[in-house]
Amino acid sequence: MSGSIATRTGDDGTTSLLYGQRVPKDHPQVEAVGAYDELNVALGAVKPLLTDAAVRTLVTSLQNNLVALMGEVACAETDAARYAESKFAKISSGDVTTLDAAVAALEARGLKFDGWATPGANTLGAAFDTARVVARRAERRLCALPAHGRTVRPELRQFTNRLADLLWLLARQAEQ
Repeated sequence: MSGSIATRTGDDGTTSLLYGQRVPKDHPQVEAVGAYDELNVALGAVKPLLTDAAVRTLVTSLQNNLVALMGEVACAETDAARYAESKFAKISSGDVTTLDAAVAALEARGLKFDGWATPGANTLGAAFDTARVVARRAERRLCALPAHGRTVRPELRQFTNRLADLLWLLARQAEQ
């Protein structure tokens, strides 16, 4: 069958970055992309629980942002300029601003940080909290990349940090 997902090229423990460079499957960039992929899935698991159309639209938009972020992170440092010039979507300062506005809107409703949360008050809150902790893991993986020679644009770190904050607030909102 042509076009099979099972290429068998990874049987040796390597995988390809965006433009074809082979790296070990435990390479820091692969770890980071994997964490963001898990976050995308965690957000997908939230969607069937949503009754608010605006929140569903926001979550879908966040998933699209994560696809853009994963593309950039999945690119070798030597291909960063090529990626920057590509037609692929990229995280921008406007995306960070959108998250800032969403955080501010939730905080304006009285949803603020007040110590540690105890997740699990309801299914939706727990799902948002699960996505939040995956976001924090993805953030840690992203922040580790410069030590391994991969430049990370500030907007990617800012986006991930704000996203985790937003998910915390969405969990608290779901609990109320």
